[in-house]
Parts: sequence; structure tokens; C-alpha cells
Amino acid sequence: MSVRLDHGEDTLNEVHEINVTPFIDVMLVLLIIFMVAAPLATVDIQVNLPASTAEPQKRPDKPLYLSVKSDLTLALGNDSVARDRLRNTLDAAANGNKDTVIFLRADKAVPYGELMEVMNLLRNAGYLKIALVGLEKVSGP
Repeated sequence: MSVRLDHGEDTLNEVHEINVTPFIDVMLVLLIIFMVAAPLATVDIQVNLPASTAEPQKRPDKPLYLSVKSDLTLALGNDSVARDRLRNTLDAAANGNKDTVIFLRADKAVPYGELMEVMNLLRNAGYLKIALVGLEKVSGP
């Protein structure tokens, strides 16, 4: 006894959709591989750094502090200074000695570009010894 189950045409219809299930499986396997491999890629190297034996330098008797305020004005010590008169004011305060160290302070709100502009003014005036002043953080409880 034979039965024919043919109900019409004998052609296969083309499916125009992408089967994403194998793609998702591959992506999950790659995700697991990267999750396992990523912590192994970071290396912690224990380095025992040497301690510095340099002695702190003496502070000058009368240091020259040049401050850049939050409104971008300059002050030499406690006196305000115009940018165009900075060279003459520094020469008078340092007695013309270009080797004088200028301690440069800036407010937190001063943009980095403005600080660099002030450093360029000092360099153009001939003062190449510039020390940046900041607060020392004290580690404690």
C-alpha cells in the first residue's frame, strides 16, 4: 500500500530572512571568552621604588610670588600688575637679576591655556626659573 502526500508543486520556497540564532550563539561565546581573558590581560607589577635622599631646598628670604587670580588678573606679591607692565615690575622687584626664581601660583578656576600664557610672559621677560606652587596634601585619617 502506498500513499502519496503530494499536494501540488514540488518546489522549495526561498527564505529571505537571516537566521540570527547562530549569530547570537557566536557572540555569546566571544563575550564569555573576552570576559575571561580581560582580567588576565592586566598585569600588576610590584615595584619597590627607591626613596629620595635629596634635602629640601632653602626658601629664599623674600620669594617673588606671581599669582594668577580667578578673574585672570596678575598680582606680584600683594600688588596687582597689568600684563603689559609685568616685565618692568619684575625687573624692579628682582633688582634686574634674571636668575631669580619666580613662584607662580594660580587659582583652580584658571584655565590651563591662561597659565601657559603667563609662563610665556615670564619667559619673554627673561625669567626662566619658574616654580609652580600648589598645596601639599597631607595624608591622614
